[in-house]
Amino acid sequence: MLETPVRTEQSRFEAIAEKVLAGERLSFEDGVALFRYPNLPALGALAHAVRMRKNPHPYVTYVIGRIINYTNVCWVRCKFCAFYRPPNHAEGYLLSDEEILQKIDELVQQGGVEALIQGGLNPKLKIDYYERLFRLIKQHYPQVIIHGLSPTEILYIAHISRLSVRECLQRLVAAGLNSIPGAGGEILVDRVRQQIAPFKDTAQEWLDFMREAHQLGLRSSASMMYGHVETVEDRVEHFIRLREVQDETGGFTAFVCWNFQPEGTELPHVRKATPAEYLRTVAVARLMLDNFDHLQASILTQGPKVITVALRYGLDDMGSTMIEENVVSAQGTKFILNAQEIERVIRSAGFIPKRRNTRYEWVE
Repeated sequence: MLETPVRTEQSRFEAIAEKVLAGERLSFEDGVALFRYPNLPALGALAHAVRMRKNPHPYVTYVIGRIINYTNVCWVRCKFCAFYRPPNHAEGYLLSDEEILQKIDELVQQGGVEALIQGGLNPKLKIDYYERLFRLIKQHYPQVIIHGLSPTEILYIAHISRLSVRECLQRLVAAGLNSIPGAGGEILVDRVRQQIAPFKDTAQEWLDFMREAHQLGLRSSASMMYGHVETVEDRVEHFIRLREVQDETGGFTAFVCWNFQPEGTELPHVRKATPAEYLRTVAVARLMLDNFDHLQASILTQGPKVITVALRYGLDDMGSTMIEENVVSAQGTKFILNAQEIERVIRSAGFIPKRRNTRYEWVE
């Protein structure tokens, strides 16, 4: 008697669960099967078991940080971005030193420790601008962690400054750069990247950059933006490529994913991913990324109700308070929570809030 498709899916899931509970690494085929497995609560329960095995304490962590989008000028014209303005556009801006220092002062006054500094690929800004800015920040606020510049930004800074990537990184570190956000990963499959950001770095360039940064002692996060033109198979390939780099370097602190926000972009025909898709994606990420210690929530795109559930689907970290955010928010989505609101979400999910720094060290 032939097995029904439901029986086959269940049997496959049970076999994958046995591998997970035995601590075995999942394959590409396993990842695809998990994305297609219909029983979402069972998938979440398995991911939560892995989360508790990796982080058995009752805590969910978060950092008091601020995103500072120092410029919106960018020539790359990614189709998924509503934030950028091309060079010489009337709405383009570059924050003054005084504005940046004021934002960091507000962060420090709230007990913040992390300044996430990101912008666009502004052709007027070379390495000397960033060296001067980082030294200025450290001169006034030496305790603040500069979690700054995406791989794409640094690759471009190196290019227009006629430096190797290593030289550029070394100079930025000497000026005060402490760690690197994992932005710009999108989907690490070139077929996808060509459709949504044809002028951006390739998947291999992004990965090689992270290898270089980690080899220099920098830590970074890793990210994925899903829910646009990619397939389930592309998402799994993304996980595997991140996992391979982590095997080599151990330099990724955490993984975070969010769904594409189509409002105001050049990809408006894309159907917005559902909360259920978010839960499934974070659960599969937790199961596939066996060498990542932490999975971070995207409360900005999902909101507190979804994240309360997601804390039982593999997540162990709430990310940053942000205070301010302009890139994703330019597309109409904005769930920015303060520390008290984040702690309320954590408690409502049955956990204890714990503040951390960028290096995932507890600060309370």
